[in-house]
Amino acid sequence: MDRDRSEPSWSVARDPALLIVLLLVTFLAIAVLSLDVTRTTYGIKGDEATYVAMALSVAHDGDLAFQQRDLTRFYRVYQRGPEGIFLKRGQGAAAHDNRLYFGKAFIYPVLAAPFVRVAGLNGLLFLQVVLLTGVFVCAYAFAAERLPRTGALLVATGFLAASSAPLYAVWLTSDFFNLALVFYAYFFWLYKEAVTKPLRLPRMLTGSASDIIAAVLLGLVTFSKVSNLPLILPLIGLAWWRRRFGHGALIFVAWGAIVLGCFGANAAISGEWNYQGGDERKTFYGQFPFEHGPADFDSLGTSVSTNELILDETNSSFARELGRNAVYFIIGRHFGLLPYFFPGIVIFVWALWHPRRLVAWQVLIAGAVVATALGLLALLPNTWSGGGGPVGNRYFLSIYPALFFLLPTARSITPGVLIWIGGALFTAQILVDPFVTASRPWLLSQQGLFRLLPVELTMVNDLPVRLDQERSRIPYGENPQLLLYYLDDNAARPEPPGIWVSGRARADIIVRVNPPLTALQVTLQTPVKNRAHVEVDGSTQVAELQPNVPVQLHFPVRGVHARGAQNFVLTVETHDGFVPRLLDPTSTDPRFLGVAVDLSGTARATAR
Repeated sequence: MDRDRSEPSWSVARDPALLIVLLLVTFLAIAVLSLDVTRTTYGIKGDEATYVAMALSVAHDGDLAFQQRDLTRFYRVYQRGPEGIFLKRGQGAAAHDNRLYFGKAFIYPVLAAPFVRVAGLNGLLFLQVVLLTGVFVCAYAFAAERLPRTGALLVATGFLAASSAPLYAVWLTSDFFNLALVFYAYFFWLYKEAVTKPLRLPRMLTGSASDIIAAVLLGLVTFSKVSNLPLILPLIGLAWWRRRFGHGALIFVAWGAIVLGCFGANAAISGEWNYQGGDERKTFYGQFPFEHGPADFDSLGTSVSTNELILDETNSSFARELGRNAVYFIIGRHFGLLPYFFPGIVIFVWALWHPRRLVAWQVLIAGAVVATALGLLALLPNTWSGGGGPVGNRYFLSIYPALFFLLPTARSITPGVLIWIGGALFTAQILVDPFVTASRPWLLSQQGLFRLLPVELTMVNDLPVRLDQERSRIPYGENPQLLLYYLDDNAARPEPPGIWVSGRARADIIVRVNPPLTALQVTLQTPVKNRAHVEVDGSTQVAELQPNVPVQLHFPVRGVHARGAQNFVLTVETHDGFVPRLLDPTSTDPRFLGVAVDLSGTARATAR
């Protein structure tokens, strides 16, 4: 149902609820200026070392080169080295012996540099709040032209707060910056399409100028992350659908000029067009160039140059792999759209519920989003979430804003309520303490509805748990040796007589092995009577355990083959438990234990 055309269009003066939200955001902006950033954010995460070092270099040195002074400055700020920093040698005229260059896009650090110059690392967080505020204002302004004001407020706030987006607002990286640029670009492009009655709008929001501004912003975000490239296609497509071929070409030229100009600037700075490529791009942990005198680049670090797209190799057929990843992409426990971008799914389904009401630009946006998702799955079947163990799909984060602009015209507030309730079921913990979730991303998926969702077995080494060395790649057994990944805190590290699973608890453990197994033997024992439900690779058995009587279960295994190994999930759920120190006077163990689990595998015979 169409929006009531007699209702006044959006304006700040007529929206006290909007003013309240903006006052809260202003309070938040002031608050972040008084934080101890290094303590509050729990140190370095993800790509923060590179982006922080870049922003500090631009702010204080006026360049994008990494030298001795940059390393000293980083130690002074963090009291530790830049763990995970990406650096590369300069090429051609930029090949100086006493400097290196950063292996990330420079757009975000350059924009952040004035804030850093004035307020240090607090300036980076302040910038994130400014970006977040701008996104909310754009979201509410657009939604208020499509929905009643209550519904618009629910959708605008829920789209951000009931997703994983707030988490990236506390990361000192370009991820939220990319999201904001896409949101601003699509707002400039489409606000004039959403307005239902004549208004005195700024010229930059009307006519051809708004489309060019959108193209420029999309050019910047394409340079920042090339996977955003398809987002320009709906702008060109709409112009051509309306037979404005010259205008569509102008949009393309404006976008292309920014992309080429940014890559050209990168070449002028470092001697390489590709900030991720070159002969030598490395990441460093523990030891860093310039730490002990001259740059010791050759003998340190790990090479991570990306000069060309190398398709990930799998042992599965393309169609089977694509289908499996499509399921993970939508409902995966760690990277799925359902748990981390639930508001976007609601808007997407809401828009498609009445397909005849869709207008051309909505069809083009939906097509671009689907095409981008399929491209990620097809080209990066084992890394489509962005790598590094993020919360949610980091690569999709900057595509997510496009879904907002599928918002249909309606009077109902029900979708806004659904967005908040459904999204909060998964991501409320992020709002409660985003800093903890950002620093320990493996905690979020241990509880609640997440445990009903499938584990992304095509990307085991990119799961958040991989960042917790005490709970990942734990060796177990021999011939063949298994590598275990604990997805929760309900299982202990191996000890005689095996892996203790907590009492009245469920433990999910990924098993990774090469050569692959045909079967897994699971032996259970406990000093008290108990019952255990065991699931291996989708097959379930129940064991009734008597005190000190081992029970052996046999499971066939197929698993998922990815990156040279076989992966499957072992789940053990116990009915009861015991406390060793209460059962045995000589024990000092206070844990509440259920059953001990011993694993042994039957390796697949190899052809001679």
